[in-house]
Amino acid sequence: MNIPNHVAIILDGNGRWAKQKGMPRNYGHIQGAKTVEVICEEAYKMGINYLTVYAFSTENWTRPEDEVAQLMKLLRNYMKTCQQTAKKNRMCVRVIGDKTRLAEDLQESIAALEEATKDNDGLHFQVAINYGSRDEMVRAMNAILNDIREGRREGPITEEMFEEYLDTKGIPAPDLLIRTSGEQRLSNFLLWQLAYSEFYFTEVYWPDFSKEELVKACESYSQRDRRYGGTAGEV
Repeated sequence: MNIPNHVAIILDGNGRWAKQKGMPRNYGHIQGAKTVEVICEEAYKMGINYLTVYAFSTENWTRPEDEVAQLMKLLRNYMKTCQQTAKKNRMCVRVIGDKTRLAEDLQESIAALEEATKDNDGLHFQVAINYGSRDEMVRAMNAILNDIREGRREGPITEEMFEEYLDTKGIPAPDLLIRTSGEQRLSNFLLWQLAYSEFYFTEVYWPDFSKEELVKACESYSQRDRRYGGTAGEV
């Protein structure tokens, strides 16, 4: 089986999973966080080197205030427990997104986690928090223009230059995007980076996503003919 180097996942369906069980939405988010831990370990065992998950989008702030507060609490707890997981599994963790809107204590936890894991040589794990691809690209363009005005860079702007200003600088583009829960859209996730990625959609809600489901996604990917705009013979 051809294992993708980088897998990106839109973690969808936590709330609907909880509703099916007669539980509050936050119960689904808690179970979903546990699934993240499992999939991180299984992905690395399979030979996946990069894993990026969509945890909280720029649009998620519009959700009910109580749900947002619970999600922030869950993220705070996860940043702390993730340090132990990363230490055990030699996982290098990086948070992408606009962190400036997050509470100061959460920003500090993120910085501590990234610093503590930066030299780890296991799975490269990216967590998208307050992330939106349009926002990322606007921030990147403003940063480039500012550097040009200040004399730190010269034009013209190229794809290579633009990628240096993205949150994902230094991270290879995803080979495979997985979205759970049956939805089939990108929801403002890694729009630039997913230009030539393969997509896999599953009806399974994220809390039920397992090693077996990850294997299914990778098997599907393995059967794809990736041509990057050319022909099979050219590639």
